[in-house]
Order: sequence, then C-alpha cells, then structure tokens
Amino acid sequence: MIVNRIGDFGLALGILTIFVKFQSVDYATVFSIAPLYIGYQFNFFNFNFDLLTVICLLLFVGSVGKSAQLGLHTWLPDAMEGPTPVSALIHAATMVTAGVFLLARSSPLFEYAPNALSVVTIFGAMTAFFAASTGLLQNDLKRVIAYSTCSQLGYMVFACGLSNYSVGVFHLANHAFFKALLFLGAGSVIHAVADEQDMRKMGGLRKLVPFTYSVMMIGSLALMGFPFLTGFYSKDVILEVAFGKYSIPGHFAYILGSFAAFLTAFYSMRLAYLTFLTEPNGYKPVITHAHDSP
Repeated sequence: MIVNRIGDFGLALGILTIFVKFQSVDYATVFSIAPLYIGYQFNFFNFNFDLLTVICLLLFVGSVGKSAQLGLHTWLPDAMEGPTPVSALIHAATMVTAGVFLLARSSPLFEYAPNALSVVTIFGAMTAFFAASTGLLQNDLKRVIAYSTCSQLGYMVFACGLSNYSVGVFHLANHAFFKALLFLGAGSVIHAVADEQDMRKMGGLRKLVPFTYSVMMIGSLALMGFPFLTGFYSKDVILEVAFGKYSIPGHFAYILGSFAAFLTAFYSMRLAYLTFLTEPNGYKPVITHAHDSP
C-alpha cells in the first residue's frame, strides 16, 4: 500500500499541474491545448523546467507505482500472499495494467515530451531485465510468476516509451490472458499439494495433475514467445520496434529486452521442471493425495 501511495503522489501532482496550467482535466481539452505549450518553461527554485516534460514525468511516476517498474516494484511480489484468483485479477484485469494504460491514454502529451519518453524507455528496459534476472532465483511458485509479470510490464512500458503505444497495449492484452491462465494453474497446483508454495517441495506432478500440467505448459510457452502463440507476435514486434528506432534508448531497450526474453524462457522452463517433471520431492501423504481441481 505504501509503495502505491508514492506512485499515486506523483500521479496526483501531475494531474494538479495539468489543472493549474490547462484549467481542465478533460482528455480532449488537454490534448487540444497541449501543442500551445511546446517549449513552455516555468521557473521553480530558480531553475527553468519544461512544462510538458515535468507533467509527463509526474504521470510516469504514477505509472511506475501501479505497473511495478524499477524502484516501486516491491509491492508486486509481496502481493503474492493473497489467493490465486485475486492474483490472476490483479495481473490480468485491474491493477498492474493501469500504469501502461495511463501511458497509452496520455500519449498525445508524451509525444510533445521526447525527454520524458526516453526516461520511460530506459526505465521499462531496466525493469524487463532486472525482474527477469530476479525471477530466475525465486523458489515460491507464485513469486516467480509475479516477477515474470513485472518483467513483461517492462516490455510494455518501453514499447510505449518508443511511441509504439498500440504495440504495448497489444502485449498488455496478450499478457493478461496467458498470465491469468498461469496464475489459475498455479492455484490448482498449490491446492493439489496441500497449499505448499515452495517449488522445491513439488515435482513429479505431471502424471497426477495432467490437466493443470497441460494448461501451465501452454501458458508458459505463450509467455516465452513460442512461435504461433500470441506471446510470440507481441514480444517479437516489441523487440523489432526497439531495434528499428535506431536511437540510443531504442538500442538499449532492444539489448536488455533480448536478454530478458532469454531469461524468461529459462525461468519458465525451471518452473515447469521443478513443479512437474523432476522426481517428487514432497511428503508422501501430500503427493499421494494430489488431484486435479474439479
């Protein structure tokens, strides 16, 4: 909650700045007046700041808080103590999508603030890489999937930072579906092994919960960007637009995004292997009672 309040504080400051200068918080009004403020400077503590850049950076702080970008990302893995249907909703429908949606919805403002867009790109790329590298070492089943969400949100944010908002929102929609599938599958696994979340105490579940195993594999393959599943199309096009910008932030995002894609495949397969494919590692009564959810 506290981490989200920090993001909300930045968002509130951005909205108040818009209201003070534009005297409206209506999207259509603000977007139509925005071109008149190109290059407009205001003085604060004897420094001159570009108005549109400041507004966009403040809005982005709100986005960092909600979409768990680097710095304000800690609430997302910590929220994994809740029930899995709640996790699926948080990741797919409501909370973490709000930040990316804010960037896409405010795109006419951001287009007049190229410096803010560079910041968005760099933050998104760093988040994608950092969260993927953290996900490699987690042992809690849901926490791995949470860091994976954090990483994918980094992709969406840097796609928006490269002015390809439609691509970011496309990945957002794709990710919502396969991530909800993964969380509900994880819930089924956790229920099957008597509410155990540590992957090191699972294993050998592929024959005991075949249906859950199959949906988890489909979700993981989509997340990795396996050809002909939706994740493949959106991830591929995000990396293509990053490379095709021929700018320093673009190439930075492309390199870190490519590394993150490799790490994503690695931790997804690690999750599948530890949970379903290895020899059983749990207690005998727990493993023998494992069953698919009705």
